[in-house]
Order: sequence, then C-alpha cells, then structure tokens
Amino acid sequence: MLPIDNLLPDLLATLNEHTTALLQAPPGAGKTTRVPLALLAADWRGDGKILMLEPRRLAARSAARFMASQLGQRAGETVGYRTRLDTRVSAQTRIEVVTEGILTRLIQNDPALEDYAAVLFDEFHERSLQADLGLALVRESQQALREDLRLLVMSATLDTAPIARVLGDVPVLTSAGRAFPVTEIYRPLPRQGRLLDHVVAVIQEALADQSGSLLVFLPGAGEIRRVAQALAGQLPAGVHVAPLYGNLRNDDQDRAIAPAGVGERKIVLATAIAETSLTIEGIRVVVDAGQQRQARFDANSGMTRLVTGRVSRASAEQRKGRAGRVEPGVCYRLWSESDQFGLAEFTPPEIQQADLAPLVLELAQWGARSPDDLTWVDAPPRAHWQQAVSLLQWLDLLAADGAITEQGKAARQLGAHPRLAHMMLRGRDWGLARTAAELAALLEDRDLLGPGAGADLHSRWQLLRGERRDSRVDGQRLQALKRVAARWAPEPDSGASAADLGRLLAQAYPDRVARRRPGTSPRYQLSNGRGAALRPDDALAREDWLVAAELDGQAREATIYLAAALDPADLERDLADHMTTVEEAIWDDHRGRVVARRQTRLGRLVLAETALPDPSPEQVVAGLLAAVREKGLASLPWNDNARQLRARLRLLHSRWPDAWPAMDDASLLDGLETWLAPFLVGVKRWGQLQQVALVPALMSLLDYPRQQQLAELAPAALSIPTGQNITLDYTTDHGPVLAAKLQALFGWTTTPTVARGEVPVVIHLLSPARRPLAVTSDLASFWRNGYVEVRKDMRGRYPKHPWPEDPLTAEAKQGTKKQGR
Repeated sequence: MLPIDNLLPDLLATLNEHTTALLQAPPGAGKTTRVPLALLAADWRGDGKILMLEPRRLAARSAARFMASQLGQRAGETVGYRTRLDTRVSAQTRIEVVTEGILTRLIQNDPALEDYAAVLFDEFHERSLQADLGLALVRESQQALREDLRLLVMSATLDTAPIARVLGDVPVLTSAGRAFPVTEIYRPLPRQGRLLDHVVAVIQEALADQSGSLLVFLPGAGEIRRVAQALAGQLPAGVHVAPLYGNLRNDDQDRAIAPAGVGERKIVLATAIAETSLTIEGIRVVVDAGQQRQARFDANSGMTRLVTGRVSRASAEQRKGRAGRVEPGVCYRLWSESDQFGLAEFTPPEIQQADLAPLVLELAQWGARSPDDLTWVDAPPRAHWQQAVSLLQWLDLLAADGAITEQGKAARQLGAHPRLAHMMLRGRDWGLARTAAELAALLEDRDLLGPGAGADLHSRWQLLRGERRDSRVDGQRLQALKRVAARWAPEPDSGASAADLGRLLAQAYPDRVARRRPGTSPRYQLSNGRGAALRPDDALAREDWLVAAELDGQAREATIYLAAALDPADLERDLADHMTTVEEAIWDDHRGRVVARRQTRLGRLVLAETALPDPSPEQVVAGLLAAVREKGLASLPWNDNARQLRARLRLLHSRWPDAWPAMDDASLLDGLETWLAPFLVGVKRWGQLQQVALVPALMSLLDYPRQQQLAELAPAALSIPTGQNITLDYTTDHGPVLAAKLQALFGWTTTPTVARGEVPVVIHLLSPARRPLAVTSDLASFWRNGYVEVRKDMRGRYPKHPWPEDPLTAEAKQGTKKQGR
C-alpha cells in the first residue's frame, strides 16, 4: 500500500464536487501511477478518457507500462502512451499518458477535448514551457467550452500561491510521502579540483562505505560519458555502470531503471531526467554533483545556449529523496553545507528563459495575439515574445497584425519548430520534401554524432539516408528518425544533393546565414549581426558561405556546432524577398571624408557593395552624423559658451523636463538630425566640422518663447554690488557658481538664485589674489559667522584691502582702499 491510497477517497469526493483541484504529494507517494487508475471508477468520467501529462518521454513510457502491469495488461490496452517517437494506444485505451507537447496538438484540433473527461498535469513543479501553455489552454477551454472537464494539477514540491492566481480558490489536497530518512554528507569540491575527478572519487568512497546501488546526478550526457570512462576498469566485480539520459535508446533507458541482478550493484549516471516521475529500483545512495544544464534564450541574438548552473534547493531535495525510497539512504552533496543555504529556492520556470516562437504560433492559431489574452502562472517576457513575433513574420507565418497566415497554419500542422516547419513547406515547393523532412528530423533531435565529429550536417544526412555508417550511432534511433521524416514526407526525393541542404537550411535560419570574414581563421558574420566561428580543423572551415543551425549562443562570438555549406547564388535567388538594397553615405576615417556606396543586405549581412560617385549633400550630412555618433559628442567643437549653454539647459530640464529639452549624451545623439544637421550644410570634411558653431545649433532646440525665458531662468551672468556682471559657471557639479572677490560683495545679504528662486547660486569668495577663501550658498550666514575668521586670517596678509568689522554696511570695492569702487 502506498501513502496516496489513503487520500484517494478524498480525491474522488473532491472531484465529484469540484472540477479543479491541486494535489501535493512527495516523491514515493504513488500519485503518478495510483491516481489515474483510481479515476477510472469515477461516475463523472462516463466513457471519457483520462489524459495525464508527463514532462519526459521516459517518464510517460515508464508510468504507462507500470499502470498496465497493475491491470495485468500491456501498454496500449486500457493504459497507453503517446510520445513524439513512440505511441502505444488502441480503441480500448482509457488512460493516455502523453508528453506535454501532445496536449497542445490535441486541444488545437479539439478545443473542447470531447474525448476526455479529465486532464492531469503530473510533476507540474518542473514548470516546463509546454506545461504552462497547456494549463493556460485547458483552463480557458474548461471555462468557455467544458464546464464538466476535470483538471488536476499534481506535484511533489508545488508552490500553490502562483497556481492559485490562475485557478482561483480550488481545493488543495496533500498526501504524505513514503520516504525513509536520508543522511546528508557534504563533500565540497577541493580548491583547484576538477568536478568530474571529484565525482569519481566520491563514487569510489560511497562504494566502499555504503551498501546498495548508486544514483549519480550529472549535468549532461557528455559528463556522463566521461565519468563512465574514468570508472572503467576501476570497479569491483559485480558493480555495473548504467547511463541514463534523454538521448539514450529505449532499451538502455529501461535497463538503467531496472533493478540490479542478485548479488550485484549498479551505478546509474543520470541527468535531471531521474529527478522525478521515475522509480529506479535498488537505489540507496545518491551522489549529487549539484549542477543542472538549462537552455537559455537570448532575445537580442535570437539564439539559445545551454547554461550549466547550480541546482535549486527544491531540485536538491528531489534528488536526495531518491535515496530513501525503499530503506534509509545516504546523499553525498558535492558542495558545502554553507553553500546549501545560498541555493535558489526553485528552478526558474522555462517560460521565462525559452524561445517562444512555437508558443506564439500556437497561440496565434488559438486566436491570441498578445500574452495578455491568456492567464498565465508566469507571463512570458515581453522581449522574448516580440522577438518570436518578428521571426514568425519574417518566415511569413504571421501577418503584420499578428494573425496567423495560411502558411502559418500549414506550418503548425507539421508539429515541428516554426523554423523547421517553414523549411519543410519550402522543400515541398521545390521538390525536396523528403530532404527537408530528414533535415528537420535531425535538427529536432540531439546531434547524432556529437560536437567532436565536426559541424557538417551533410555527414548526418548521409547516415540517416543509409549512405554511410558510423558505429557510434544507435540503429534504433536512426530508424525512429526515419519514421519521423517519413510521416512528414512519405515519398523519397530524386536527385537531392549536398548543396540542397544549405539552400533548405537558409529557409529555417535566414538570420544565421554566415559569410566568412577576411583572414585565415574560420570566423564568420551572421545575418543577425552576430559573430560566429568554426573550429579550425572542421571540414567546413574552408567554406566562404554557411548556414548555422546550432550554435552555443555566446554573446561575443558563438561556436558553430551544426551547419551546411551555402551557394551564394542560391541565397540570392531564394531569399530575394528578404534582401534590401540601400544607398548610404559613411564616414571614411582614413580619407577624412564622407563616401557613398550601394549595398545589398540580408539582415545585417552585406552581400554586395558598389562604390557610388560623389555623395549628395544630404548623404554627406548623414555620413557626418554617423561619424559623430561613432566618435561621440566630445568630438564636436565645444567652446566654453557652448558648454555653458548646454549646462544651463540641463539645469532647466532637471526642473521642468516636459518644457525644456534633455541635454544628456544619449538624447543629443538621438536628435542629431534635428539640432546639428541644419548647421552642416556645405560641410564636406571633418576639419570643416570643427568650425561649426554649437551655440546656435543648441538654441535651435528652443522655440522663441523658450529662448526669451532662458536669460530669465538661467542667466549667463549676474550683477554684483560693484556694478560688474559676473559670468556664472553652470558646468560644475554643484553649480551654478559665481566667483568674485570678497570685498566686491560687501553689503550683499541675499544669496542670488536662478530657476525662479528654486536653485541657489553657490558663491566662491576669493582673496585679493583671486584664491578661494570660502564657499557658501548662504551669504547672510557667512557674513555673520565665517567672515570673522576670514578677516582675522587675511587682514594682515592683505593690509591694503578693506576688512571692515561690519561687511553688511561696508561699501563694496573691487580694488584696494585707495582705489575705491
């Protein structure tokens, strides 16, 4: 009996009364395999099916097989499953366990989900993109079309607060778990140590000190392979290594989760795939490297990169719990106990850092053109959403108003990423349907050969078509990919060549067309403006033109992992609608003047360039402005008058931002066409630009009333008691500043102000030798207090100048006592 069994009557009663509920059940409670079977007996089900979503293919297959075995059946009878590459359902199937992307296709084809009585979201705490989308769509369907549809959200570590915002005040049921105590042992990485060496050492320690099989969590398949190689030949007899990751063939995955033989032990080297949903028999020891690998999308570059980072506390607890399923266990954590407190509480939802193009296309089909059209647990980031819309419009899958096009509908039906779907539609038009489908199948899955085999997609394509062999490639996986391609395009192509790969790939990745930069190293510029590089020994390194399908997403210069060579003639023909021809003038620093050129571009990639005769006056001005933007405002001829005017206007903008123009660098550079361009007429060279008067240029930003107000609100100078006009300095940090000899200010009791009395003028009181004596913004206070000490110190040094006891009644003097005023 499992802990969830005690809760099943309450769950059934709750779903009789309510259509929506939350179920919290720790690992080992039995929710994944007990709850769907229990719901078969519910009266509200009628003949409707139970649909349960799992985040991974292995979990879906394993859960369905286990439930079927509980009924004495095989998967595909009462309980079946559907994944992208493997389906076991029949007419008698009443429980369907599916991966999360399957739900989206089901609900798009039948928004009311007429065949289903309930939808169960298992392991919802993983917060995958498809789960968040699925919940938003099912909730809308439930509210608008199917009030009787049951919705159950299940999780081991569910934070109910954000879910409650979406689902409202729904019942929350909590089950106890079945977990034995697990002892935590912290083994932080030694200074200067290497993580994988440390993992191997801790595995050896655990084998010596503990009994039972081991589950070792590593960030990815590459680390799993390296640890397995390091353990080869070092293990005692009867201890076997079993890798477990998503790209493994089904037989090997099943072998990893099966119990070890009698008298034997097993070391399962796994990614995060083993955190939840799976029961791995015989595990008593967990070794957690404390890392996870996540895809992180960059909206600026349009690229996704895999980032290895620390696990969250929730993930660490899930992993630890794997050691206490059948008896007390041990968890080795390869970080310090103090580091444990620094871990993030939860892993961020995938929707916050994912490529949203598939989601945006799905929602356009649903009728939603904005993220605000649905209710989300966590709304998708605006920048990611807008980048997806721009890409889909470039691929002609969305119209300018965000509505899905006929091409977009056809692409969505293919069930592939919109990029690949667009490529397959183009392939059909060109008589290359099967080749495009084969490329899509290869790119949707993990790389057949891995990064060490070079970047050329042609070699992978040959493997898939049976034109070459490689012992590293699993035959079953190849057959599965062939079936996927055949579903998209049943008939083979005739006469497809390697050149067609680049031509097709450019339809999926027009923003990743790459042209080799000058030089010997294989460095490229992409049409999205980013840089990329191949490894120098790569077979594609001699190609001048490529299309990059997979890169590591590094901001400065990405490494190309998968690509195909491209014929520029094909590029110019196939992507002509996306190319632009512009005439522009640019600043040539070497010649010291503006030159004109005509360019044909794909995005930011220059395909062809022609020099033009002497540029027009308008082009010269545009080129000069571009040079100013590149060199910065400091390159302009700022004299003291211009600097003071700019500072005066900056002060007024700080007080009345809606009435006075901004004077910061960014604002002035953005507005060069408005205030500087009219004063560049006739200027042809940089030297002539240095003669441009900036004062009238800046004044052109003010209308006539503002020009009149300027002298009143921010006067250039003020009159002092001697009758002199003293220029104010507005450029200082604490300006404006008036600097004058102390004796010239006798009798001046009120501190002057600007900006209608809102800003006091800072007074710099100078000695007869014009050296600073005091600084004040309160003259009356200075005469009463500070003057006494200044007079005491200075009257002996400057005896010819007046130092009266009462400066408030004394006559202001500019010179000595004899010189007078």
